Amino acid sequence: MREFNKVDHWDSTAERYETTAHPYTARYVDAALAGVPLTPASRVLDVAAGTGALTFAAAATGAHVVATDFSPGMIARIAAKALPNVEASVMDGQALDLPDAGFDAVFSIFGVFMFPDWRKGLTEMVRVTRPGGHGVVAVWEDRGAGAFMLLGRLIRRLLPDRALAAMPEAMTILNTTEGFARELVAAGYRDPRIERVTRDFDLDMALLDDLDSLFGPSSDWTSLDPGEKNLIVSELRLMAREQPQLQIPSTALIGLARR
Repeated sequence: MREFNKVDHWDSTAERYETTAHPYTARYVDAALAGVPLTPASRVLDVAAGTGALTFAAAATGAHVVATDFSPGMIARIAAKALPNVEASVMDGQALDLPDAGFDAVFSIFGVFMFPDWRKGLTEMVRVTRPGGHGVVAVWEDRGAGAFMLLGRLIRRLLPDRALAAMPEAMTILNTTEGFARELVAAGYRDPRIERVTRDFDLDMALLDDLDSLFGPSSDWTSLDPGEKNLIVSELRLMAREQPQLQIPSTALIGLARR
C-alpha cells in the first residue's frame, strides 16, 4: 500500500475516486456526523478530505468547513464546487498549517490511518481542536472495504497457503475498538466512543471484465498467477448468482472523542 502515500497516485485517480469511492464512503458520513452538533456558527476541519464526502455533508448544516488533503487533484475537485462556506487547501495532515484550537470539530474519514506517521496525524487533529470540541475518525475494521476486503477473504479461503500482503501498522492497531480508543486517548482526546457501522458496497459485476483495473492497486491481486485469478473470478460470479451487482457488507469503526 506504499502507493497510497504518494501524491501522484491520488492526483491520477482523483476523477475515478470521485465517481466510485466517494459515493461509497459518503454512506458512512451520516454516522460520523451523528454525534457532533454542528450549526452555522461551527468551524469544521476535514483532514485527508479526498473529494469531499464529509466536507459537503458538514457544509450542508451551514457550518464553515476547511477541507485539507495532500493531493492537489483531490482538493481541486472540492474547490470546483465553489461553495461559499467551504475552503479547500492542499495540506499535509501530519503537519497542519493551522492555528491551535481553531475548530469546533475535526474529522478524518478513512484518511489518517494511511499516513506514514499516523500517530502524528492524530495529534495534529487534537492540536487544532478547541477544548471541549469533537474529533471524529473513521477507519476500516478489516483489510479495507468492498472489493479489496472481499479479495483478501477469498484468498484466505480459496488459497490458504498464500500469504496476504502486510497491512499498514495503523490498520492492525486501529481495527479493534480497544486499540482505536487507546490511540485516541494517547493522542490527546478523551472519552472516546467507538461505533461499528456496516454499509453495503455494490460491486458492479461488469467490472469483472477488467479486474486488473478493479484490483490493480492491491499487491494481493498482482501477486496471483492467471489460474489463481480465474479461481477468484469464478467464485465472484458464483456469489453474485447472475445478479448485476454483488453486495459486499463492509464495516467501519467510527471513533468520536472530545478534546
